[in-house]
Amino acid sequence: MVLEGLSASLRETFRKISGSSYIDKETIAEMVRDIQRALLKADVNVKLTMELSKKIQERSLSEKPPAGMPAQDYILKIVYEELLSILGEGSSLKLKPQTIMLVGLYGQGKTTTAGKLGKFFSKKGLSTALIAADVHRPAAFEQLKTISEQAGTRFFGIKGEKSPVKIYKEAIKEVGETPIKIVDTSGRDSLEKELLEEISDLKKVVNPDEILLVLDATIGQQAGPQTEALLNATGLTGVIITKLDGTGKGGGALSAVSKAGVPVYMIGTGEHLEDFEIFNPKKFLGRLLGMGDPESLLEAVQEAEVDDEKTEETMNKIMTGKFNLMDMYDIWEKFAKPSIMKRMMDSLPMNKLPKGAAGMLDMDAAQEKIARYTVILDSMTYRELENPDIINAKVIKRVSRGSGTKEQDVRNLMKEFRAMKNNAKMMRGNRQLKKMLNNQMRGNPDFMKEFDQQAT
Repeated sequence: MVLEGLSASLRETFRKISGSSYIDKETIAEMVRDIQRALLKADVNVKLTMELSKKIQERSLSEKPPAGMPAQDYILKIVYEELLSILGEGSSLKLKPQTIMLVGLYGQGKTTTAGKLGKFFSKKGLSTALIAADVHRPAAFEQLKTISEQAGTRFFGIKGEKSPVKIYKEAIKEVGETPIKIVDTSGRDSLEKELLEEISDLKKVVNPDEILLVLDATIGQQAGPQTEALLNATGLTGVIITKLDGTGKGGGALSAVSKAGVPVYMIGTGEHLEDFEIFNPKKFLGRLLGMGDPESLLEAVQEAEVDDEKTEETMNKIMTGKFNLMDMYDIWEKFAKPSIMKRMMDSLPMNKLPKGAAGMLDMDAAQEKIARYTVILDSMTYRELENPDIINAKVIKRVSRGSGTKEQDVRNLMKEFRAMKNNAKMMRGNRQLKKMLNNQMRGNPDFMKEFDQQAT
C-alpha cells in the first residue's frame, strides 16, 4: 500500500471523528494535531503541513453543515477536500506521437521508468523507442538495452560515447520515425552546475514535448530543492514519482511537486515494468484513506488477459464474494502474477479488513502461500472444491496427508478463503462509495452520511 504509515494515521483520524458523539473546539483541535503529526511523519513539507491544517481548522470552526447533515460528516468532507488540494489537479500524458526527456538525480529510477513508460505506450498501441543518453553511469547503456528488450520497445545508444547531444542526433537517424521517443539522461549525486548545463544543452537539441522529473518517494525534504532547480533549468512539464510501494514516506516528493505547480503524471508502485499507473488524485486519496478503487481492480483483471467473455463473470464473483474453492483456484491461476495481485489487493477497501486477510497484503508471502495452497487444492475432491462447507476435521486430515502439508496449512487455507470472500463482498458497497466521492464535489449533502454508513 502506498504511504502505508500516512494511510493508517489518516484512517484512524477519520474513525475517531465519525465516532465522536459531539464536535467542539477541543475535538477539532485534536483532529488537526493528529493530521499534522501524520503529515510530518510522512515527510510532508512543514510549511505546507501548517497551511493545510490551518485551513482545515478554520473551515471546521467557521463553516456550518447543510441542514440535516451531521457535523462529523461535514468535517470529514472538509478534511477530504483539503487533502485533495495538495495532490494537485492531476493530468495525464497524451496518447500521441511525442518526445519525452527524463531528468533527475542518480538512483531516482530514471532508466527503469523509461522502460515502464515504453511498455505503457506500447500497450496503448504506440510504437516506442528508448534512447540511452546517460553518458556518465557505466552500466546505463546495458541496463536500458535490457529493459528495452523486456518492454518490447526499440533501443538506440552508442556505447562509450560521451556526448548526449551526438547520441540523440544519431538516434534520430535510426528511430526518428518512431511515434514515441523516450530519452534517458544522466544524473548526478547532487544538482551540480555541470549537470544543469548538460541537460539544458540537450533540451535545445531534443526540443521535447515533455520534460519529466523522476523523483524517488524516499528522497524526503531534498525533493524540494531538486524540483526547483530542475524546474528553473529545464522548464519541467510533469513529474513521475517512483517507489511509492516501499518504506519511503513519499510526503516530501508529493509536497515538492505541489509547491512547484507541475502535475504528477505517473507513479511507480513496484519493481516490475507493469507496476506503473496514471496518477489520479481522487483515486489515490481514496486508496490512501482505505476506500478502495474499483476502476483499478477492473484494470488489473483485464491486464491478467482473462478471456473477455469471462471477465464480467470473474468480476462478479470477486465483487460479490459468491465463489467457492474451485473459483478461488481459477482466480489464483489467472491473477498470480506479483504485479497484478498487488494492484488488486491495493484496490480493495481496507477500512474494514477482516481478520486473517492482512497476510494476503505481503506479496512475497502471498506467492509462497499460493504455491502451497495450490498443492492442497489439488488434493481435494471436486465435491469439496464446489462445497467448502463440507470440509471438516476428517477431510482436513486426509487432504493434509495427500498434499504432504501440515493440517494447519489446510486450516490456514480455509481461513484465507473465508477472509478473501468476506473482503471481496465489500466491493459492492465500494462502488456506491466511489459514486459518492464523485458526487460530493458537486455539493451532495448526503455524501458523508453515506460515507459513514459504508466506512464505519
